[in-house]
Amino acid sequence: DTMAPIFAKKAAKGPAKKKALTFTIDCSKPVEDKIMEIASFEKFLVEKIKVGNKAGNLGDSIKVVREKTKLTVTADIPMSKRYLKYLTKKYLKKHNVRDWLRVIASNKDRNVYELRYFNIADQEGEDDE
Repeated sequence: DTMAPIFAKKAAKGPAKKKALTFTIDCSKPVEDKIMEIASFEKFLVEKIKVGNKAGNLGDSIKVVREKTKLTVTADIPMSKRYLKYLTKKYLKKHNVRDWLRVIASNKDRNVYELRYFNIADQEGEDDE
């Protein structure tokens, strides 16, 4: 499991081994409005996140933890944040709430995605799909 020499990317960040990645998806708005079940979203992520190209194969490398209205995904293996965004949108679509909710990165913390409502007022030119 030795990778090519690591000067290019993360030379500064200490040992390149066990660096757990933590991503948070904040679902507080839709959950408070009861248009989304966080438990089912958690289950969806657990079943859909792929490890070694297999879904439902999280093992010890990825954990999905739910605290109230937030889901925290912790990965010991490389995993892109955008992949979570992709899965979140897939979940929203499956539950037909994709038209009301968008997944955006929080301004405060770059590892956090928030589910927000589209602002109906400024909808023009706003929809990126």
